[in-house]
Amino acid sequence: MKLRDAPSACPSLWRCLPCPPAELRLDLVLSSAQSFRWWESSPGAWTGVLGERVWTLRQDRDRLWYTVYGEEDEHEEEERDGCSAKAAKLDGAEADGILRDYFQLDVGLSALYRTWEAADPLFCKVAKDFPGVRVLRLDPIECLFSFICTSNNHISRITAMIERLCQAFGRRLCCLNGRTFHAFPSLSALTGTDAEDRLRALGFGYRAKFVSGSARAIAEGLGAEGLSQLRTAPYAEARKVLCALPGVGAKRYGVAAGGKSLTPRAYQEIGDFFRRLWGPRAGWAQAVLFCADLRKSQQRASSRDQAWDSRSQDSHGNGPR
Repeated sequence: MKLRDAPSACPSLWRCLPCPPAELRLDLVLSSAQSFRWWESSPGAWTGVLGERVWTLRQDRDRLWYTVYGEEDEHEEEERDGCSAKAAKLDGAEADGILRDYFQLDVGLSALYRTWEAADPLFCKVAKDFPGVRVLRLDPIECLFSFICTSNNHISRITAMIERLCQAFGRRLCCLNGRTFHAFPSLSALTGTDAEDRLRALGFGYRAKFVSGSARAIAEGLGAEGLSQLRTAPYAEARKVLCALPGVGAKRYGVAAGGKSLTPRAYQEIGDFFRRLWGPRAGWAQAVLFCADLRKSQQRASSRDQAWDSRSQDSHGNGPR
């Protein structure tokens, strides 16, 4: 199956969920620096790894379409032709459940937007252009180590780093249209004695120490299951446990203090302000504003690049005549 195939072209290979754009916008959510494992494989179609399988997702009016690719066995890996994986025979209810959990579709987003718009004029101004921005329910291991990689970094470099991480430490899943996909590394894969050196060789720099150190700390302490259980722990408790890990600390997007680091008290006060303003899902509202700022920043960068290209062409006599 080719990535360019539309759902209507191969109905037997695709399933769908009811999901209007006001509840989910794939193009905004999957490019908003929450997960770094999705790429726009063809216009409107996004391919990535979820639950140790490779998926392609796309939207059509009020439906979310998806197909899932099967894993290669050793024989298929050796004999594959054209590097195109086959659609997997996955239980429909199971697949629906994975997507519902990942996108947290049980949370009514439209109602939350109305609440945030009523509480915050800034949110109201942004919301109409950025509907359907949800917080993904990422695997805790992938979430933790992906965001350790975000320190002093930008999206394209983070994405490339995580791709190298998965290729070097993750299990191969399948090859699709010339691109090989790997699962995110297990905790045990990142605790080897040579893990830090291998990560440095992959270009992780000082983050290599944090990734390998956090992997060992989790393996020797609360374990992968304990990390997952932090999802239901009180916020203060979960933050305390996470901030004890190497490379994990407080972060607040868009806050400046004259170039100085914010104190723990200042972080707490800022967080409390937004929790009072936006309510119990304040992090979701912040994700919408972050997405808006990110998209505007990308548009400005694109405009600068186009202006630079134009000036460069003019300086070499290649501009419009």
